[in-house]
Amino acid sequence: MKFMKLGSKPDAFQAEGKSIRYVSSELATDVTINVGEVKFYLHKFPLLSKSIRLQKLLAQATEENSDEINIDEFPGGYKAFEICAKFCYGMTVTLNAYNVVAARCAAEYLEMTEDVDRGNLVFKVEVFLNSSIFRSWKDSIIVLQTTKSLLPWSEDLKIVGRCIDSIASRTSVDPASVTWSYTYNRKSNVANNEIVAERNQAVVPKDWWVEDICELEIDMYKRVILAVKSKGRIDGFVMGEALKCYAVRWLPESLNDLACEASNSWHKYLVQTLIHLLPDNKTSGCSCSFLLKLLKVAIFAGVDDTLREDLVERVGGKLHEVSVKDLLIPAQSPKTTRYDVELVQSIVNHFLTMNEKHCCQELSIQKNGGEVESFLFPPGHRSLLYVGQLIDGYLAEIAHDVNVDLDSFVELSRSIPEPARPIHDGVYKAIDIYLKEHPGLSKDERKKLCGVMDVKKLTPDASMHAAQNERLPLRLVVQVLFFEQVRAAAAVAAAANARSTLNNDNSNYTSNTNEEGCKGLEKQTSLKVKVTTADGGEKQRNGSHVMKKNASKNSKSGLQLLPSRSRRIFDKLWGGNVESKSSVTSGSSESPSSIAVGEIKSSGSSSRRRRHSIS
Repeated sequence: MKFMKLGSKPDAFQAEGKSIRYVSSELATDVTINVGEVKFYLHKFPLLSKSIRLQKLLAQATEENSDEINIDEFPGGYKAFEICAKFCYGMTVTLNAYNVVAARCAAEYLEMTEDVDRGNLVFKVEVFLNSSIFRSWKDSIIVLQTTKSLLPWSEDLKIVGRCIDSIASRTSVDPASVTWSYTYNRKSNVANNEIVAERNQAVVPKDWWVEDICELEIDMYKRVILAVKSKGRIDGFVMGEALKCYAVRWLPESLNDLACEASNSWHKYLVQTLIHLLPDNKTSGCSCSFLLKLLKVAIFAGVDDTLREDLVERVGGKLHEVSVKDLLIPAQSPKTTRYDVELVQSIVNHFLTMNEKHCCQELSIQKNGGEVESFLFPPGHRSLLYVGQLIDGYLAEIAHDVNVDLDSFVELSRSIPEPARPIHDGVYKAIDIYLKEHPGLSKDERKKLCGVMDVKKLTPDASMHAAQNERLPLRLVVQVLFFEQVRAAAAVAAAANARSTLNNDNSNYTSNTNEEGCKGLEKQTSLKVKVTTADGGEKQRNGSHVMKKNASKNSKSGLQLLPSRSRRIFDKLWGGNVESKSSVTSGSSESPSSIAVGEIKSSGSSSRRRRHSIS
């Protein structure tokens, strides 16, 4: 901290109690000056030689036959007057960032200018301010804090404006030229002989200044931030960090702390000021968690709708940055729900509006089972997938609230576009919880609720759970079972095709390898080859029969593994022919080419065997 010493004589001021000050001297005092509740017993000559105002007041007192001068509203109080009095006596006075503003205002009030004496107190203080205080970062902040109690004097003397300009100018300097105290307090992972080198190379962040100005009162802070923005040298991210740091310093952690009316009024003004100071670019600068904190306090404190809508729009542009917990915003009266569902709906609408683009790009998503599905996405907005999962998680949370009406729940669920929800496990979970917490829903209401879910986009685990879910409509369970059978048939068909392709490849490889080697042995092994071929045909025919039997058995056992409710549904639909249906389904899933080849081989082998027995 910078300081300045004035005068050279020893300090001879004495105190008697809390309300009397006098100068220890051989000469008797000849004037009494009352500053507030403190009496100063002083000498006329040193005071009158430095102050025009005291000359006028003493002349007025003399006309009234009084030896006392009363000054009720002295800037800086009795302490500032004592500094001026000591300066008049030539006693040692130390000026620093904490008392220099009071000294400057007091000197201005007493008119201690160059018109009375060269090198008077006003001149001395101005030199100290311009040469030291305004060139020091922390001293400028301290001085600015002290100006509030000295308004309007500090404002009229332009001390406030000069402090703000000094602070704003220093925020935009090159961080490499900043001596940042926190840089040298960070833990070091290098050897002791490398610590000095590391300190010299330490990088000062661009937002090095944001914490230092957080102690400013909100009005002064607002003026500093506006001055920083007017310089045009600080990006939106740093400005957002500055506002976030200030909010963390002054806003309460819990909304319960806002219950006091006086506190609520102050926090309302604070939030309104911070909203006005947000960066102009609504999609950059501030983190979404910080914006949501502002929004929660704004709602609780009763901030104007225009400012709340501005926050909602900003949050909507950064919805992909938040978690489900961040969206659990308590609802205010007269709403009966636990959380503000309408507010989240508005945020989602803003997000979707800002993500609508004319040009789209293709995005492939691999689902369970190896399926790959392609969607058209706005360029650079893969975060849409995260928002889909986010809202599904939020739906699962609000589904526990019995006061959440069906229309709000369905509207929020349907607001998520199809590309953002390639898998419907999350929305199924939310629907299941809602059905459990709202058992009084009618048949039409349950149908409307389940209409937001696509059973074709459920994973096998979710489908198995849905097939056993007694709360789901019967029609929906039938759809789940049907698509599960289709999926199983497709999997069997794919496996059969893969086996057929593998067998054909192996057969071609064996035929090409042994073609030349077998030519010399054809005549000697012809009978043996016929017998082997006949036996192979018989085994192929028997193997085909066993495979069909096993497939039928597997299909039957697969149905038996279904839950009892699902089996009852299939029994009712298929009239008890579950085993035959399963056999047909399993058989139809095989490749037609493989079946045809098997039949041809079987018939050929049978005819060759009959001819062999005749001969």
